[in-house]
Amino acid sequence: MRRLALLVLAAIGLVAGLSGPPAARAGETGFVAGTEDVPLMAGLHNIEEALLVFDKPEGRIVEAEARGRVKRAAVEKFYAATLPELGWTADGRDAWRREGEGLRIEFKGRDGDLRVGFTLSPR
Repeated sequence: MRRLALLVLAAIGLVAGLSGPPAARAGETGFVAGTEDVPLMAGLHNIEEALLVFDKPEGRIVEAEARGRVKRAAVEKFYAATLPELGWTADGRDAWRREGEGLRIEFKGRDGDLRVGFTLSPR
C-alpha cells in the first residue's frame, strides 16, 4: 500500500512538473545563460546555442545572447534600474563593473525583434 502511495505521489509530481509554465520547462532560470547573478529581463529568452563560458584563474568569461520582442529603450531602462541593486556600477553606456568583473550589453536587430548580447569578463 505504501509503495502504491509513493508511486501515485511521484506521478502527480511528474504531471505537475510537465504542466508548469513553458519558460520553466524550457530551462529558463530568470538569469542570463551562463550566469546566476545577471537577471534576464522579462520578454527576453536565452539563445542557448550562442552561449560561451570560460573559467580562468583571473575570473569567468561569459558571452551570451538573448532575444525578444522588446524595445532597446526598455532593456536599457531595466538594466539601469536592476543592476545597481545587485552591486553593479555604471561604467559608460551599456557597460557595468562590479568586484573585478565587467559587463557589456550590446544590441542587434530592431525594436520588436531585438537580440541582446551580454559579455561578462574579468577587469
